[in-house]
Amino acid sequence: MIRAFDTVVVVDFGAQYAQLIARRVREAEVYSVIVAHDASAVEIASHSPKAIILSGGPASVYAEYAPLLDPEVYALDIPILGICYGAQLITLQLGGEVARTGAGEYGRTELTPVAKSTLLSGWSAPHDVWMSHGDSIVRAPEGFVVTGMTQHAPVAALENLARKIVAVQFHPEVGHTRDGQGVIRRFLFDVAGCDPSWTHQSVIESSTEGVRELVGDKKVLCALSGGVDSAVAAALVHRAVGDQLTCVYVDTGLMREGESEQIEETFRAQFAINLIHVKAADRFFVALAGVTEPEQKRKIIGELFIRIFEEVAREITDVDFLAQGTLYPDVIESGTKNAATIKSHHNVGGLPEDMAFELVEPLRLLFKDEVRAIGEDLGLPEAMVWRQPFPGPGLAVRIVGEVTKERADILRGADAIVLEEVRRAGLDRELWQSFAVLPAVRTVGVMGDERTYAYPIVIRAVTSDDAMTADWARLPYELLEILSTRIINEVDGVNRVAYDITSKPPGTIEWE
Repeated sequence: MIRAFDTVVVVDFGAQYAQLIARRVREAEVYSVIVAHDASAVEIASHSPKAIILSGGPASVYAEYAPLLDPEVYALDIPILGICYGAQLITLQLGGEVARTGAGEYGRTELTPVAKSTLLSGWSAPHDVWMSHGDSIVRAPEGFVVTGMTQHAPVAALENLARKIVAVQFHPEVGHTRDGQGVIRRFLFDVAGCDPSWTHQSVIESSTEGVRELVGDKKVLCALSGGVDSAVAAALVHRAVGDQLTCVYVDTGLMREGESEQIEETFRAQFAINLIHVKAADRFFVALAGVTEPEQKRKIIGELFIRIFEEVAREITDVDFLAQGTLYPDVIESGTKNAATIKSHHNVGGLPEDMAFELVEPLRLLFKDEVRAIGEDLGLPEAMVWRQPFPGPGLAVRIVGEVTKERADILRGADAIVLEEVRRAGLDRELWQSFAVLPAVRTVGVMGDERTYAYPIVIRAVTSDDAMTADWARLPYELLEILSTRIINEVDGVNRVAYDITSKPPGTIEWE
């Protein structure tokens, strides 16, 4: 659905920052797509790329099963930027030398420019960069100019402008590298000649055109959850096909407090979009009875969503398409050629194979920050655009154990307090997500001089740019104290509050 833009192919060699590279390219208003390291030259060329970026990676280029680039890629005559492992791979495959010198570099490092450079333009003095490598490039391939070095890396930046192949040992995509985004921009514009046309408005126009072309005069249902992803998807599809769209909101009994009322107000009253509100809490609780395994929960919820949509579609008649707010990170985490399955997202891995609809996913190639910006441009309410991400299965994947109505009610009350106090503290825009988790275990406590045996609530709050990685948020002690006091005092069935200080990786943002 996204087309007619200059494209940069990011080849993923297992780097934790491959998605970050892709986002940095998009921040420069150039479209990017990620492919696996074993993609053939033919597959890479099929994207008609204006440029190629080789990511970093954890392996040594001399390891027995080190990932390699198809050598035919170099014959495509497409500009290439190698980063970290990608720089070493270019060096090795084009005749230079990489060695384990015994002096790796990790973290902030000072790079010294040693020759005129397009990538390092304006770097006339030692410059802070971010390194993470054990092997080092010790001899550049023939035809390359060494443009930067560090104390332990004699070749930290190199260029062959005749072939439009450039490389850096450091990571320009991370914020710790000063002028790192400048390095990426100079590659995109000065080396590769990319056109900066990937703007929010151009994405809206392209997506709208793509939806119209796909749908034609057919009818569309939209899986509306009230979160920013499905809301923006609904707005885009409505912009494209108008009254051909009917939004379906399924109240699973697993939504946040006040969510159903807000959805009614926004989409039915404010935007005059056809909205069907299906109250199906009882059906979901029955389907989830006795189920404790996280993936099974997701599959059950995903399939029941679709079955309900099919029921609605039969009542409307002649519905051929289902619109969803699937994002690029959803696709990656649900398992693709490029990534193992971390967890199935209900609107990707949780869809039944015999589904009766063709999917319309106008956001499938977008990151969350892009979706928010597009939502603002489409005129969606600020409170909805900046609402924290909420999993498709709702509170079901924040209840660790069997999902029951009692547990959902307890968790909903605790979660509402977390969101209210985070907003009151002015931290809602700083945090990627903040929410409550209910482990389905009971703990002993003392309340009013009496023994209690009730549930614990775990508070989870993280900072992130795109949900691919996340760090636990250092919430003020005063806020944590308020949260603990309010939850225990106001939510029946809770006698203990804990705070999760796990980053992603090794954990995921959600508990299930």
